[in-house]
Amino acid sequence: MRPEIDKILETTAAQLMMQIAPELPPGYTQSSTGLIGMLLGFCAQEYENGAELRANENRELRNLLAELEGIVDDAKLRVKLGAVMGDSDASLKISDLNYSNAELKKLLIDVQAFLETRNDEKARLARREIWAVLKANANKRLLKLPGM
Repeated sequence: MRPEIDKILETTAAQLMMQIAPELPPGYTQSSTGLIGMLLGFCAQEYENGAELRANENRELRNLLAELEGIVDDAKLRVKLGAVMGDSDASLKISDLNYSNAELKKLLIDVQAFLETRNDEKARLARREIWAVLKANANKRLLKLPGM
């Protein structure tokens, strides 16, 4: 049997929080041990879901930017948008996915800043759509406390 990393992290976190920390004298060491256990629980969640979550989020951001391209009439911004349309993530490494995500969000900020200069209905709808996507993605990234 080959234990998966997320299971190792979950088991270690549970032992630290439920068995080891309570046996330590109250104070800094006990609190730190419990905190380390909780952080290991978060690491287990990220191990299991991190790449899929980021790849999906990057795809959603690319789709959103593609939709928004039609209402952007700034030439420089349209060139930037066109450059990412056929793009894909370099790999499924978390670092590569995070890099793509940061670049996509920078471009989305530029588009949103442009849309803030307009007061027409299309721009208002686009701004609402941007916030809806960002809110949904933030909710998907929420980590659950261990045992919940």
